[in-house]
Parts: sequence; C-alpha cells; structure tokens
Amino acid sequence: MTVLLVLLGGAIGAPLRYLADRVVQSRHDSGFPWGTFTVNTVGSLVLGVVLGSTASPHLVALIGTGFCGALTTYSTFGYETVSLASRRALLYATLNAFGSVAAGLGTAGLGLAIGAAL
Repeated sequence: MTVLLVLLGGAIGAPLRYLADRVVQSRHDSGFPWGTFTVNTVGSLVLGVVLGSTASPHLVALIGTGFCGALTTYSTFGYETVSLASRRALLYATLNAFGSVAAGLGTAGLGLAIGAAL
C-alpha cells in the first residue's frame, strides 16, 4: 500500500515539477534557474507542513515522500549551479547555491511551524 502511495505522489509531483519549472523560467529573462529554485522552495514548505502536522504515515508517504520527492530536485539544483559556475556566471552560481539552501531551510522551518499549528 505504501509503495503505491509513493508512486501516486510521484506521478503527480514529477509532471508538476516540469510544468512549474517551464512556466516560472519562461517569465524570467535572466540565466538564474528560477524554476528549480521555486519548485525546491515550495516542496520544502509542503514537506515541512506535512511533517510538522499529525499526518498519518500514509499521508506522509503520499505527499512527503512521493509528491515532494518528485517535485523537488537536488540533482538539477546541483547541475544548474555547476553549469552556471562553468559558464563563469559566478554571482548566479553563488546566489543559487546559498539562496536555495537558505530558502529551503527557511520554508521547511516555516512549514513545520504551520503544520504544528494545524
């Protein structure tokens, strides 16, 4: 049952990541990876809310592991940061590395607080 919930969450999160990334990135002219930054930040918030609440293990599997796991992407974050650095866009690479970590931690903490308040 749990495996199916993770699969279902992933089946929703992965296409949503792709679509959200494309929509967000199409609205920005800069070389900064706003799409990945956005999905990772939103995913951190959602995961924080789920884990901060009294969600059932099934809901954690569906939303926390499946949906958030597929929505967020550490590998793309890493690739985009290295790619920016290799193109000598060092300011963007630095902002992406530190900004993504700070935003992820901040929104996860906010999500935990929201989840605990629910």
